[in-house]
Amino acid sequence: MHPEEHPNFPRPDGFAAGAFPSPPPPPYRPRWSLHILLFFLTFASTTLIGALFWGSLPPEMAHFGPARLFADPRLYLTGFKFSIPLLTILMCHELGHYVAARRYGLTVTPPFFIPFPIPFGGIGTLGAVIRIKDPIVNKRQLLDIGAAGPIAGFFAMLPFLAYGIAASEVGESLESGGYIQFAEPLIYRIFEAVFHPGLADDQVLWIHPTGVAAWFGIFVTLLNLLPLAQLDGGHITYALFGRWQRKLAWPLLGVLAGLGFVWPGWWLWVVIALIMKPVHPRIWDEDVPLDPRRRMIGWITILIFILCFAVEPIRFVF
Repeated sequence: MHPEEHPNFPRPDGFAAGAFPSPPPPPYRPRWSLHILLFFLTFASTTLIGALFWGSLPPEMAHFGPARLFADPRLYLTGFKFSIPLLTILMCHELGHYVAARRYGLTVTPPFFIPFPIPFGGIGTLGAVIRIKDPIVNKRQLLDIGAAGPIAGFFAMLPFLAYGIAASEVGESLESGGYIQFAEPLIYRIFEAVFHPGLADDQVLWIHPTGVAAWFGIFVTLLNLLPLAQLDGGHITYALFGRWQRKLAWPLLGVLAGLGFVWPGWWLWVVIALIMKPVHPRIWDEDVPLDPRRRMIGWITILIFILCFAVEPIRFVF
């Protein structure tokens, strides 16, 4: 047999004779119509929930029927005070991840917003997500992409928090009745001390809808920065501490489960972490230290986590 006729003899293109290379997959093209539709559905649901649950509608609107209520522009103007800041914070968070991933040439989807028009204390959305379709190959990429979202969302939240607290009214706390009480994480207390210093023990802030949106921005940032699994905080702590994140993941999950006796909502995140697996997957450069700039970025995200943390984020008072 002539060498060129042998089935394993390489052809000029490098493939064995008789082999047919599979064509490369087509380039990713976002389904922009889907992303835009989900965004506007989320904008509608957060506007309505913001107006009906977190806004301050005029008292006479409580007696309106559905047709008259939804035809009144005051409903939407009130809802915009909640939905626009909330979606801006979520968008900045996801765009932080998106831009960082694109800087590395990774294929990534635009944000998918998730509408959730369920009343009874909801915010009209389950948040937003992006999907990175290419593998992250080292800790530098992991740190840069993981930290970009929380940092962008946190700094986008600050002006809304400042305005929301400044525009909130000081009133007396309720002695009875059903209402939702938000925790005051450290970043909230700092702004409260600036704009409403010297509040008496029997006084509370009736938080402006924009302040409520900013508070939920704080809450979303806190949840994303939990140092577990493949949450942003898991990526960041693994990039910073390598194998130590893998060793401490289960004890940290136990601490979170213990906090569930204070606020049962933490148990939901224990379940989520278990489904995602608390220990971060290994990367080949696990033991290679990060450069000083990236270590500083990682510690900034840990500081943001501390500023946003609350043991009992939400309390229902009856």
